[in-house]
Amino acid sequence: MKIFYAPASPYSNKVRMAAHYAGLACEGVLTDSNANPPDLAANNPLGKIPTLVTDDGKAVFDSRSIMHFIDRETKGKLYPRNAEKRTEVEILEALCDGICDCLLAIVYEKRFHPPEKIHQPWIDRQWEKVERGLDHLNGHLPKTGAKLHAGHFALAAMLRYVELRFSGTWQKGRPKLKNWPQKFEKFFPDHETFKQ
Repeated sequence: MKIFYAPASPYSNKVRMAAHYAGLACEGVLTDSNANPPDLAANNPLGKIPTLVTDDGKAVFDSRSIMHFIDRETKGKLYPRNAEKRTEVEILEALCDGICDCLLAIVYEKRFHPPEKIHQPWIDRQWEKVERGLDHLNGHLPKTGAKLHAGHFALAAMLRYVELRFSGTWQKGRPKLKNWPQKFEKFFPDHETFKQ
C-alpha cells in the first residue's frame, strides 16, 4: 500500500502516524499536489492528499475515510468498540481536523492573494474558530496512555501544523495543550519520523 502525502499536511501526518501505530505497512509517496501529478489524479479525482492506494489498486480518500480504512484493516486499532467512546474519539478527530481547515484557510488566503486582495475579516473569523477550538481542547484533553486512538493522532498532527505555520501565537493561556505533545511522544516516540 502507499500513501500520497506532503510533510506539511496535517491530514497526511495524521494518517501516516496512525498507519504506523496500527501496524499497517504503507509506503509514503512524497507528493506536490499543486503540480497535479498524474499518479495522484489517477487515484483521486480531487487531486488531494492524503490518498491511500491499496495493493489491489483501490484508492481511499479523504483522511477520515483513510483512518476508518486503517481501523478496519487492523481490527479496531484506532477507534474504541464501545459506541459512546467511539463517538467521543470521532468528535475529537473532527474538531482537530476542523481547526486545521481554518488554519489552512488562513494560509491559503495569504498565499494565493496579493496583499491588497487579502480579506482580513475572513482571516479574523477563521482565527476566532481556531481559538475557540484550542480553548476547548485545553479544557478537554483526551486521556493519553499506551493505547492511542485516532483522536490522539489528529490532535498531534493539528498541534504540529499550528506550530509550523503560527509558531508562538497559540500557546498563551493553554498550558495543558502546550505540554500535551510531550505526553504523546512518550507513547509514540516515532512521531519525528513523520515530519519528512
